[in-house]
Amino acid sequence: MEQRTPTRPEEIERLDVAVYAAIARTPTPSLDAGMARLSAAADYSRLSIGTATVMALAGGERGRRAAVSGLVSVAVTSAVVNLGLKRVWRRPRPDRVAHEVPELRHVPMPSTRSFPSGHSAAAFAFAGGAGKEMTAASLPLHALATVVAYSRVHSGVHYPLDALVGAVLGSVVSQVSSHELDRIRNGRGGTRRR
Repeated sequence: MEQRTPTRPEEIERLDVAVYAAIARTPTPSLDAGMARLSAAADYSRLSIGTATVMALAGGERGRRAAVSGLVSVAVTSAVVNLGLKRVWRRPRPDRVAHEVPELRHVPMPSTRSFPSGHSAAAFAFAGGAGKEMTAASLPLHALATVVAYSRVHSGVHYPLDALVGAVLGSVVSQVSSHELDRIRNGRGGTRRR
Protein backbone atom coordinates (compact mmCIF):
# COMPACT_ATOMS: atom_id res chain seq x y z
CA MET A 1 0.00 0.00 0.00
CA GLU A 2 1.38 3.36 -1.04
CA GLN A 3 1.67 5.98 1.67
CA ARG A 4 0.16 9.32 0.75
CA THR A 5 2.27 12.46 1.27
CA PRO A 6 0.32 15.09 3.21
CA THR A 7 -0.38 18.40 1.55
CA ARG A 8 0.96 21.63 2.99
CA PRO A 9 -2.39 22.66 4.50
CA GLU A 10 -2.59 19.28 6.30
CA GLU A 11 0.94 19.77 7.65
CA ILE A 12 0.08 23.27 8.86
CA GLU A 13 -3.08 21.92 10.52
CA ARG A 14 -1.10 19.19 12.29
CA LEU A 15 1.48 21.69 13.51
CA ASP A 16 -1.25 24.07 14.70
CA VAL A 17 -3.00 21.31 16.66
CA ALA A 18 0.33 20.10 18.08
CA VAL A 19 1.18 23.59 19.39
CA TYR A 20 -2.33 23.90 20.85
CA ALA A 21 -1.91 20.51 22.57
CA ALA A 22 1.53 21.48 23.94
CA ILE A 23 0.12 24.67 25.44
CA ALA A 24 -2.81 22.73 26.90
CA ARG A 25 -0.61 20.18 28.65
CA THR A 26 2.00 22.64 29.94
CA PRO A 27 1.27 23.37 33.61
CA THR A 28 0.99 27.13 34.22
CA PRO A 29 -1.05 27.48 37.41
CA SER A 30 0.20 31.02 38.11
CA LEU A 31 -1.03 32.18 34.68
CA ASP A 32 -4.26 30.25 34.30
CA ALA A 33 -6.76 32.37 36.22
CA GLY A 34 -5.29 35.66 34.97
CA MET A 35 -5.36 34.54 31.34
CA ALA A 36 -8.98 33.41 31.70
CA ARG A 37 -9.96 36.76 33.25
CA LEU A 38 -8.17 38.71 30.51
CA SER A 39 -9.75 36.59 27.79
CA ALA A 40 -13.22 37.14 29.24
CA ALA A 41 -12.56 40.88 29.72
CA ALA A 42 -11.89 41.16 25.98
CA ASP A 43 -15.38 39.84 25.13
CA TYR A 44 -17.35 42.32 22.99
CA SER A 45 -14.19 44.49 22.80
CA ARG A 46 -14.76 45.72 26.36
CA LEU A 47 -11.02 46.28 26.91
CA SER A 48 -10.83 48.40 23.77
CA ILE A 49 -13.95 50.36 24.65
CA GLY A 50 -12.64 51.00 28.18
CA THR A 51 -9.24 52.07 26.87
CA ALA A 52 -10.89 54.32 24.26
CA THR A 53 -12.95 55.96 27.00
CA VAL A 54 -9.85 56.74 29.07
CA MET A 55 -8.03 58.04 25.99
CA ALA A 56 -10.96 60.27 25.01
CA LEU A 57 -11.37 61.69 28.53
CA ALA A 58 -7.72 62.11 29.46
CA GLY A 59 -5.92 62.52 26.15
CA GLY A 60 -7.35 65.77 24.82
CA GLU A 61 -7.97 66.15 21.09
CA ARG A 62 -5.34 63.55 20.20
CA GLY A 63 -6.87 61.08 22.67
CA ARG A 64 -10.33 61.58 21.16
CA ARG A 65 -8.96 61.04 17.66
CA ALA A 66 -7.16 57.90 18.82
CA ALA A 67 -10.29 56.56 20.52
CA VAL A 68 -12.42 57.12 17.42
CA SER A 69 -9.78 55.67 15.11
CA GLY A 70 -9.34 52.59 17.30
CA LEU A 71 -13.06 51.93 17.66
CA VAL A 72 -13.75 52.43 13.95
CA SER A 73 -10.98 49.90 13.24
CA VAL A 74 -12.58 47.45 15.69
CA ALA A 75 -16.02 47.86 14.09
CA VAL A 76 -14.74 47.30 10.56
CA THR A 77 -12.56 44.35 11.62
CA SER A 78 -15.37 42.72 13.57
CA ALA A 79 -17.66 42.95 10.55
CA VAL A 80 -15.01 41.44 8.25
CA VAL A 81 -14.26 38.60 10.66
CA ASN A 82 -17.69 37.74 12.04
CA LEU A 83 -19.91 38.45 9.05
CA GLY A 84 -17.44 37.27 6.43
CA LEU A 85 -14.43 35.13 7.17
CA LYS A 86 -15.84 32.90 9.92
CA ARG A 87 -18.71 32.00 7.59
CA VAL A 88 -16.32 31.14 4.77
CA TRP A 89 -13.76 29.00 6.64
CA ARG A 90 -16.12 27.41 9.17
CA ARG A 91 -13.31 25.87 11.23
CA PRO A 92 -14.67 24.11 14.33
CA ARG A 93 -13.52 25.16 17.78
CA PRO A 94 -10.85 23.09 19.53
CA ASP A 95 -11.92 20.20 21.75
CA ARG A 96 -10.74 21.37 25.18
CA VAL A 97 -11.79 18.13 26.85
CA ALA A 98 -9.85 15.89 24.44
CA HIS A 99 -6.75 18.08 24.87
CA GLU A 100 -7.23 18.25 28.64
CA VAL A 101 -7.13 22.03 28.92
CA PRO A 102 -7.21 22.66 32.70
CA GLU A 103 -10.60 23.87 33.92
CA LEU A 104 -9.09 26.88 35.67
CA ARG A 105 -8.28 28.25 32.19
CA HIS A 106 -11.78 27.83 30.79
CA VAL A 107 -13.89 30.70 29.54
CA PRO A 108 -17.28 30.14 27.89
CA MET A 109 -16.79 28.40 24.54
CA PRO A 110 -18.14 30.72 21.82
CA SER A 111 -20.79 29.33 19.48
CA THR A 112 -19.14 30.93 16.43
CA ARG A 113 -16.49 29.27 14.30
CA SER A 114 -12.83 29.30 15.28
CA PHE A 115 -10.98 30.83 12.32
CA PRO A 116 -9.87 33.58 12.56
CA SER A 117 -9.94 34.75 16.17
CA GLY A 118 -12.25 37.74 16.47
CA HIS A 119 -10.78 38.72 19.84
CA SER A 120 -7.26 38.80 18.39
CA ALA A 121 -8.38 40.69 15.30
CA ALA A 122 -10.30 43.29 17.31
CA ALA A 123 -7.49 43.79 19.84
CA PHE A 124 -4.91 44.36 17.10
CA ALA A 125 -7.32 46.54 15.14
CA PHE A 126 -7.76 48.82 18.15
CA ALA A 127 -4.02 48.90 18.81
CA GLY A 128 -3.31 49.80 15.18
CA GLY A 129 -6.03 52.42 14.83
CA ALA A 130 -5.49 54.13 18.18
CA GLY A 131 -1.71 53.70 18.04
CA LYS A 132 -1.54 55.50 14.71
CA GLU A 133 -3.05 58.60 16.33
CA MET A 134 -1.21 58.32 19.67
CA THR A 135 2.16 56.83 18.86
CA ALA A 136 3.21 56.78 22.54
CA ALA A 137 0.34 54.36 23.22
CA SER A 138 1.10 52.08 20.27
CA LEU A 139 3.60 49.77 22.00
CA PRO A 140 1.53 49.19 25.17
CA LEU A 141 -1.63 48.68 23.10
CA HIS A 142 0.10 46.15 20.85
CA ALA A 143 1.55 44.38 23.90
CA LEU A 144 -1.95 44.11 25.38
CA ALA A 145 -3.30 42.85 22.04
CA THR A 146 -0.60 40.17 21.96
CA VAL A 147 -1.52 38.95 25.44
CA VAL A 148 -5.24 38.96 24.53
CA ALA A 149 -4.48 36.87 21.43
CA TYR A 150 -2.43 34.40 23.47
CA SER A 151 -5.12 34.23 26.17
CA ARG A 152 -7.56 32.85 23.60
CA VAL A 153 -5.22 29.91 22.95
CA HIS A 154 -4.34 29.50 26.63
CA SER A 155 -8.03 29.32 27.56
CA GLY A 156 -8.55 26.67 24.89
CA VAL A 157 -11.06 28.42 22.65
CA HIS A 158 -8.73 28.99 19.67
CA TYR A 159 -5.87 27.29 17.89
CA PRO A 160 -2.64 29.32 17.60
CA LEU A 161 -3.15 29.89 13.86
CA ASP A 162 -6.59 31.38 14.55
CA ALA A 163 -5.00 33.95 16.87
CA LEU A 164 -2.07 34.66 14.55
CA VAL A 165 -4.24 35.21 11.47
CA GLY A 166 -6.65 37.31 13.55
CA ALA A 167 -3.75 39.51 14.69
CA VAL A 168 -2.48 40.03 11.14
CA LEU A 169 -5.99 40.66 9.84
CA GLY A 170 -6.76 43.21 12.57
CA SER A 171 -3.48 45.01 11.87
CA VAL A 172 -4.14 45.19 8.13
CA VAL A 173 -7.78 46.27 8.45
CA SER A 174 -6.82 48.95 10.99
CA GLN A 175 -4.38 50.45 8.50
CA VAL A 176 -7.01 50.54 5.76
CA SER A 177 -9.76 51.91 8.00
CA SER A 178 -7.43 54.51 9.55
CA HIS A 179 -6.41 55.65 6.08
CA GLU A 180 -10.06 56.00 5.05
CA LEU A 181 -10.90 57.82 8.28
CA ASP A 182 -8.04 60.25 7.57
CA ARG A 183 -9.45 60.86 4.09
CA ILE A 184 -12.87 61.60 5.56
CA ARG A 185 -11.43 63.92 8.22
CA ASN A 186 -9.22 65.73 5.71
CA GLY A 187 -12.04 65.95 3.17
CA ARG A 188 -13.98 68.11 5.62
CA GLY A 189 -11.24 70.70 5.63
CA GLY A 190 -9.52 69.45 8.78
CA THR A 191 -5.77 69.18 8.89
CA ARG A 192 -4.08 66.18 10.34
CA ARG A 193 -2.02 66.90 13.45
CA ARG A 194 0.95 64.78 14.50
